[in-house]
Amino acid sequence: MRTVSGVWRWRRNALRRATDRHEAWLALGALLLVVLLAPAAGCLCGLLTDSALRDLIREQHAHRRETSAVVLSVSPRAEAPAGDPGRGAGPATGQAVTATWRAPDGGERHGTVPVGARLTEPGERVRIWTDDRGAVAPRPMDLITARIHASLAGAGAFLLTAGAVETARRTALRSMVRRRHARLDRAWASVGPDWGRTGTGS
Repeated sequence: MRTVSGVWRWRRNALRRATDRHEAWLALGALLLVVLLAPAAGCLCGLLTDSALRDLIREQHAHRRETSAVVLSVSPRAEAPAGDPGRGAGPATGQAVTATWRAPDGGERHGTVPVGARLTEPGERVRIWTDDRGAVAPRPMDLITARIHASLAGAGAFLLTAGAVETARRTALRSMVRRRHARLDRAWASVGPDWGRTGTGS
């Protein structure tokens, strides 16, 4: 913005160089791309991600169902070794629960089911999710989580697009500056030997 406004203010100045005008157009083009292209890319990515996640939610709800499982046995998780980095120390709060439940085909299934940090006892009923074959499956994604993921994807696309535009602008600007310096070097090489010797008769 400073480059654009600065060149606009002294656009009729006799000292203005052609490269100044080019840099101003480059800055203006990058600004327009950030203002127009980056939000469009973010919105498009967010909408596409939201649509894909909604399809995933519908598919998960179509092939997963919540059922009741009866706890058969409970085994506390192993205590983390003292001083083990990344795991901490002391007893874990979760449990390894073996349970039995009915599959959609009416058959009986049994295995380890997740209960998180909840403490359960043998004979207690817990709610679990299973797939079409009756195997334990993760809980389907909810709409709030899908919207959060879509928003994050849109924000990421916006930032990536804006960063790519700024990177391209800086790259082009460096190239323009190098060419300008090269022209100055050539001009100086042609007049440098005679600098300050005008009128000396040499």
